[in-house]
Amino acid sequence: MQSKFHNKFRNTALLLTVTALSVLLFACSNEASTSAPASENPGNVSVNQASGDTETGKQTSADEDNVGQTRQFKDWTGHTVTVPVTPQRVIYHGEVTGDLVALGVIPVGILRQEGMVFDEQVADSEDVGFPFSVERAVGLNPDLIIFSNSDEAQYDQISKVAPTVTFDSFATLEERMRTLGDLLNKKQEAEDWITAHQTATEQMWKKLRDHGLKEGETASVFTMYPGNRLFVMAGAGLPQLLYGKNGMEPTPEIQKLLNEGMGFAEISTEKMTEIAGDRIFILEPVTEDAKQSTKELMDSAVWKNLPAVKAGKVYHFDIVKASGDAMSREWLLKELPEQMIQ
Repeated sequence: MQSKFHNKFRNTALLLTVTALSVLLFACSNEASTSAPASENPGNVSVNQASGDTETGKQTSADEDNVGQTRQFKDWTGHTVTVPVTPQRVIYHGEVTGDLVALGVIPVGILRQEGMVFDEQVADSEDVGFPFSVERAVGLNPDLIIFSNSDEAQYDQISKVAPTVTFDSFATLEERMRTLGDLLNKKQEAEDWITAHQTATEQMWKKLRDHGLKEGETASVFTMYPGNRLFVMAGAGLPQLLYGKNGMEPTPEIQKLLNEGMGFAEISTEKMTEIAGDRIFILEPVTEDAKQSTKELMDSAVWKNLPAVKAGKVYHFDIVKASGDAMSREWLLKELPEQMIQ
């Protein structure tokens, strides 16, 4: 079990590198493995509707009654932690900050990734850095820290600051939202959000089918990483939506990765001919060298001869915006049909 958690710690570092391309994470990616599924997510229906007009610092009268009360919570890696019933000052350290935002909770501290669809909502949140900065956290006076990592050495240090729970950011979207709903005293908001998300997802796939998407069509998602490294995405980020209920199918090679619980894998350019689906989704990178590598890929003979390329069924998404958190999935449910319906 411990090795499973360790792998997820290493994969969190690499996934953040691949999606946000943070310079701080480059060194960590060298030792990262390519496993662990990420999450599934939402769309056109704004989940903030589910949480009503909740704003930072606002509490209902019921919530106010719970301020100062505590309870026991068992976290992802088995710690039993005394946590506030209704946390007031939350630090979230991980790659799915948008899950909290979708529930109407704006953390006082986050692992900042510029370019997310919810940047404005977290503009006042403090960046607690990678690795987690205990010094910055102390200054924020948190009453709860949510740590999306299983590293016990870091946990021991962080938990001295405030009650700290570990959180599996690679769980499915529904699992994550229910866990956070429980932890943040937002159970009803979480259920409302999940219902809205499921409805919006069904509506999106119906719309795409009505506009020519056929049953059984396959999809593949690729991105270039600095150093001219090509990745195929499997169980992380955008594919979670594409391969979800009522969606598209992975190609056989991608299905093998999914069967192995892999979130992504590095491949050669030549391997694309075996992996590419009926439709190809490109996650546009952030760094200039990765952008140049993407251009070179698309100028290659291998790329130009792919059936999806010849058919004009290639779609480009900002790698940061097309993330696996709840707010990003809301954006994707709107953006996907805009790109696929010509």
